[in-house]
Amino acid sequence: MGKKRFGVGTLILTFFLSFIIFCGVAFYGLVHLFGNHPGIALIARTAHLITQYYDGDYDEKSLYNGALKGMVEQLHDPYSAFLDEKDFESLSVMTEGHFGGVGMVVGMKENKEIVVVSPIEDTPAYKAGIKAGERIIRIDGEDLTGQSLNDVVKKLRGKDGTKVSITLVGADHKEREVTLTRSEIKMKSVYGRMEDDRIGYIRVTNFNEDTGRDFAAELKKLQENGMQALVLDLRDNPGGLLQSGVSVARFLVPKGPIVSVTDKNGQTEVESSDLEKVPFPLAVLVNHGTASAAEIVSGAIQDTHSGRLFGIQTFGKGVVQNIFMLNHKPDTAVKLTIAKYYTPSGRSIDKVGITPDEVVEPSDAQGTNQLEAAKNYLNQVLAGK
Repeated sequence: MGKKRFGVGTLILTFFLSFIIFCGVAFYGLVHLFGNHPGIALIARTAHLITQYYDGDYDEKSLYNGALKGMVEQLHDPYSAFLDEKDFESLSVMTEGHFGGVGMVVGMKENKEIVVVSPIEDTPAYKAGIKAGERIIRIDGEDLTGQSLNDVVKKLRGKDGTKVSITLVGADHKEREVTLTRSEIKMKSVYGRMEDDRIGYIRVTNFNEDTGRDFAAELKKLQENGMQALVLDLRDNPGGLLQSGVSVARFLVPKGPIVSVTDKNGQTEVESSDLEKVPFPLAVLVNHGTASAAEIVSGAIQDTHSGRLFGIQTFGKGVVQNIFMLNHKPDTAVKLTIAKYYTPSGRSIDKVGITPDEVVEPSDAQGTNQLEAAKNYLNQVLAGK
């Protein structure tokens, strides 16, 4: 039997039909994911025009990453971002407890100003005297106007031993320039000591993967040393992992809700404590650098009256982000604000913050008088027992 031969025209027609079917299936997939929005077709059309007609060099991966980044930036949410390989790696190592940089957490206000949320203890930024609330206006002489929070973080990060120049504006409205040498930032998050023979002190600098476990160990050690009352220091704590904050709160909040998280569809999840009673008097130190998960802990303590807050108004970040992977490696992702959180009494502290039970303005850089006010309160409670 002879072999059937196909003409060139038939082959060309077959190719084009296959191509049309492929494009149709791909477009259907996009419509299925995103809805029948004309913007999807425009994105596909633009990508096709670039590959077909653009007369110049370009990196295809950077092209698509730029499109994804621009899409997320149009949300105008400082906490949502497209994370390329470098961004994703930086986020991963930070939540694990170590990264390279200058050692400060930054945020973006509603007016798009970049501010220092808090310097991290024992880091170049901390040692240089950078304070929570200072505005960052330039990095290495480059104006930061219009730049995303993610871009600013990338400029601050870098290899151990490299230098970066930062221009800050403080409460006095005066500019100052600080040159820092980047280093390996190892984020031990829990520090503890006995202040005297009755009062223990625990400072939590951030909430990473190890914080809940380390807090439990430190609390147990202080109790074994005779602790009868506790000062919890959350000043300049920028937050971190919500579940780590909840883990710490379960030692400090009586039975009932710690935080409720409500998404865009009105679905609410409640994290609760099973603790029958907080077994010691508690005082909590907060300031402008107390944010996010640290506000969850301090807000729950205040609402349940399990302790008393001392210091100044907190930062006011009452929204929750989730990381959505974009591939199977994984090495790229989208970080999106997915919900708001509420304290046990139903308060939203987003863009408002928490007012302490006793407002105590710091008398020095260390806020020594704030700690003394907390200790005086605890001594009075212990004396009244």
